This record gives sequence, C-alpha cells and structure tokens, in this order.
Amino acid sequence: MKKEIKLSLILVALMSSLQAETSNTIVLKPLSVTSTAIKTDELRSTDAVEIYTQEDIEKTHVQNMYEFLNSHTSIVATPSYGNPFSQKLDMRGFGNDGYQNIVVTINGRKMNNIDGVPQMLSSISPSSVSRIEIIKSSGIVVGGDGANAGVINIVTKKNNDKEFSFYLGSYGLADGSFYIGHKDEKLSVSASAEAQKSNGTREIDSEANKDENKFSTGSLDLAYFVTDKLELSLGASFARTDVFYAGAMTKDQYNNNPNQKGFGGVNHQKYDSNALNAGIKYYINDKLSLNANVSQEKKKSIFLPPSWPYEANYDYKSLLASIDYASDTLSIKLGVDGFDGDRKGSDNTTSKNNKAVYIMTNYRLGNSSFKAGYRLENVAYIYDAYTTHLKQDDNLYGAELGYNYLINKESSVFANFTHSFLSPDIDRFFATTYPPPTFTPTVSFNGFIKPSKVDTYSLGYNNINKDNKFKISFYYADLKDEIYMQPITFKNTNIDKSYKYGVDLYDKYIISPEFSLALNYNYVQAIIDKEKEGSSDYSGNKLPGVSNHNVKATLGYTPNRATTINLTQSYRSKAYAADDFNNNFSQKQDAYMTTDISIAYAKESWEVFAKINNLFNQKNGLWIYDNAIYPINFTTTALAGFKLKY
Repeated sequence: MKKEIKLSLILVALMSSLQAETSNTIVLKPLSVTSTAIKTDELRSTDAVEIYTQEDIEKTHVQNMYEFLNSHTSIVATPSYGNPFSQKLDMRGFGNDGYQNIVVTINGRKMNNIDGVPQMLSSISPSSVSRIEIIKSSGIVVGGDGANAGVINIVTKKNNDKEFSFYLGSYGLADGSFYIGHKDEKLSVSASAEAQKSNGTREIDSEANKDENKFSTGSLDLAYFVTDKLELSLGASFARTDVFYAGAMTKDQYNNNPNQKGFGGVNHQKYDSNALNAGIKYYINDKLSLNANVSQEKKKSIFLPPSWPYEANYDYKSLLASIDYASDTLSIKLGVDGFDGDRKGSDNTTSKNNKAVYIMTNYRLGNSSFKAGYRLENVAYIYDAYTTHLKQDDNLYGAELGYNYLINKESSVFANFTHSFLSPDIDRFFATTYPPPTFTPTVSFNGFIKPSKVDTYSLGYNNINKDNKFKISFYYADLKDEIYMQPITFKNTNIDKSYKYGVDLYDKYIISPEFSLALNYNYVQAIIDKEKEGSSDYSGNKLPGVSNHNVKATLGYTPNRATTINLTQSYRSKAYAADDFNNNFSQKQDAYMTTDISIAYAKESWEVFAKINNLFNQKNGLWIYDNAIYPINFTTTALAGFKLKY
C-alpha cells in the first residue's frame, strides 16, 4: 500500500509539473479541399467531405492506413478473408463489394485494381501522408469508373520535414520508417520508406506456427521548376508484402479460442508492386494551365504452398491530362483520362481498358456556389486463352450537379445529384468450381455482365467555428444492376434494382484547452428492391454485410502542450453474414467493438509514444456464412516507440 501511495504522489507531482507548461489553444477553421477538380474549402463545398491532416494522422500512431480509416473516419475496413495487407473498404452501405465502389488515389494515381483484389493501402506509409480527403457519393467526373460511394484521395508530403520513427509491440511487432524532404523555390524532393514485421497473432497449423507477416515500402518524388511557368515532376515507389493468413473457423472454435487454426487451411501470399510516374505542368498565364501525368505500375501476386499455387502478373498504364482555368468566380477543368490494365495468368490474359473525357465547372455568385460536370467513358475488355478470343465494351457516362449556399461565415447548406457507374472487374467473368475427387479449383470463363449505375441525391449542412466543426448529410441512392456473386451457384451477376439511404454526422468539439471530442456516426439502410436468381428471390431483403450503425469517437486530453492522450471507441452494429442474401442464416455478423488508447509526449525535435489496441480484449470476427468466421482484431495488442524530428 505504501508503495502505491508513493507511486501516486510521484505521478501527481509529475502531472503538476507538466501542467505548469503553457497549454496550446486549438482553433478550428475550414480546411481546403485540394484534390478535387475545382479547389474550394469544406464550408463552401457542394459535396459531403471529410478532411484529415498530417497532424490528425500523426496523433493516432496507427500501424497502417487501414487502421486510421477504420478507427477515425466513416470508412469501414476489414481484412479480406483474413489478409491484413489486403483489406476491403466500405462507405455508405455497399457491403462486401464496397471497395470496388470507392475510387482510391494517391497523388492522383488510381489504386483500384482490374480484378477482385482490394486497393493495397498497406503500400502507403502513414508517416508519408500529408492529408486524406474523403468525397462522399461524388467524384465520378474526375475519379471515374467505380466512384459510386465516393472517392478517397491520399496526398503525400512535399515539405522540409525530416522524421525517423521506430516502435516495438506485442507478438513480435517491429516497425521503422523515415521521411526526408526538401523544398525551395526551384526544387522539391522527398523520400520515405517503412519496414514492418510481425510474428502473428493467430495459429495457422497444428504445429502452432503463427500468421507471421512483413512488408516494406518506399517512395521518391521530385518536382523542379525549369522556369516560372514550367514544372516537371518524377516519382517512383515500391511495396513488398509477405503474409501468412489462416482460413475460417466454426462458431464454437471462435467462441472457445479465436487464436486457433480453424478448418479453412492456410494462405501464403507474396505481393509486389513497382510504380513510376512523370508529370508536366505549364502555366500559360495566372488563370490558365496545362497538366499531364503518366504512370506505369507492375505488380506480381504469388500464392505459395500450402496455398493453392497461383501466379498473376499485372501491368497498368495510365494517362491524365487537363486544361485548367481558374478565376475568382469561375473554374473549369477539361480533361482526358486513359487506363490500360492487363493481368496475365498461367493460361490466359485478360485486359480492361478505360478511355474517358470530362469537364467540370464551378461558379461562385455572392454566397452561392454552383458545380456541374460530365464524364463520358468507354470500358473495353479483351479475354485471350489459347483459341478463345472475346471482346466487349460499354459506353458509360457520369454527371454531377451541386449547389452550396453560404448562410454566414460559419454555416452553409448544400445539395447535389450524382449519376455514377461501376464496370465489372475481370474476375466477374470467371467461375471457380471444385470438382471431385481432387477438389482442385478449376477456373472457366462464364461470360460478361452488366455495369452498375447509381443515382445519388444528397443534402447537407455545415457549421464551422473556432470551437466546433459540425457536419451532417442525408443521402438516397437508387441503384440499377448492382454487381454481386450469387452465393449458391457462385455466379457473378446483377441485382436488378436496389437502393440505399442514410445519414452521416461528424462533429469535432473543443470542449476546453485540455479536452476535445471527435465523433463520426453513420446510419445506413441498404435494401434489395428486386432480384431473382434461379429459385432464390431476394426482393425486399437487406444487403448482407452492411451494419446499420457505425460509430467512431475519440476523446482527446492535452494536459499541456507536450502531452496528448487519446481514447478511441469504435462500434459497428450487427449485420447479416456476407453471403446471407436470403437473410435467413442462423448466425449473423456480430457487432464490432474495440477501445484504443494512446499517449504521446513530444518536444520540438523528439517524441515518445505508446498505444494499446483493443484495450478490453473484445472478440471480433467477419461472418461469411454459418460456421465460417474469420477472426479480426480479436486480442489486445500494444506498442511503444520513438520519433525524431528536425
């Protein structure tokens, strides 16, 4: 008891001395939306937007970008059938295939794949990110194919920071990263890299081996002003992942010990990516400019034993070019967007090629802002396998109309309409069967399917003052030919008609100089209006895998300008299992819940930090169907580290 009292007195004395330091007063203000076609600020935006800055990301001490999105934004991220480096994203109720309905870009380059593989955000080091902008139910005109739920734009740093970070954690976790930047009037150069490894948290075989994993990533970006009017840029990046992950388990196994092997076998995947990009920007005058960017990405995915051996090689080429005009009242962007993607397997090559032209305009008149844009896109597929040569192409269009009225310096209302589309990924044209007696997977071509089309209507209100940032938006989405895989026949097909509606609420409140609260709440209903497939009639059912309620709340405590403590609570309500289109499985997706706490002590040139994830050891899992559960974030983990800045 005396030792406890002494320890308490020491802590009180320490906190008292820390409190003596001057506290910083936090003032909220509208942030600029920089990655959309027409630059504006979030108060005058015609869209529902979320913006997270470099400071927001650094305070969370997350291990990867998925963790930040899942715990601090309206995005839901879940490991794809247990793979932590390949996670599925969802926003506004698109469910298990939500990631295909979100366009993700990094510095303008699309990260979406031509097949069913999610965007690999593990290739982006959080230490290199300057800002994240989430544009909800909009962005089709510039973002293009797949922006039904919206767009996530990630922008990396281009400043004079120099940072080195290192942390260790439970289950053999170790991570090291750096960012070095230089910027002056003529030259901007930055380099970043990260390497991480973990011994794993779950057993994958009877010999108690764990799902160990490791990755490394790096990037180099240069920009040079040849003259006052001409800017050239070059960039290169790479990512290497090596991961073991276990298969599904029964409910009894999950309840007894989610750390055990389960029945679903083991996957071992290596995934490599190499990307190059180059750009040119020419300022004709102070209002008119020409922009062009080209990029190439080569990727390789290899599944090694004990997985079913498989190798795929990807080659992506893209071109973005535009003419931009910007004055005080009028902005116009006229552009072309081209993408060629090939995937070569052992016995076939499948290609998906997108070609588009678009125009986006924004006009300000007093307190009113108007947005209008149109995109025309051709999507062409080619399938070559021995003597089989098949082609298909679709002409699709996207449109955006928006209006914002600035009530006063702190408040605004907005309304918008978006017509968007998603063309099928190339995996939708293949069927996988497991014929006896070997049950070796057999893949065959089963035909092309329709693209999906969505009409979304949104209405919102913003209020941003020095103490509080409040945003609320309501939306309704009318869908035709929503793409899904029928769980009984494993046939990829379309839902004839479906709809979604919901509410998004965001509030960041500076309670006092010491306390702040950030809240992200999302309510959604996703309904299958009309769909019959074979003997199954899903009409009137809810789309499986969609939680009605999604809550993320962070309480921040800053006792002094050097110390920051954050307590984050995440919650998602129950849902139907991912394959339960009939809404009649005996097991439902359990509610997801986790509590995280972090503390950091920072001076001008260094910082020490510690974090505990899933503080109360809450079990969480991903239900596919009855007794097919993938454990996710099911145990308490901790890390502690050091950051050097100069």
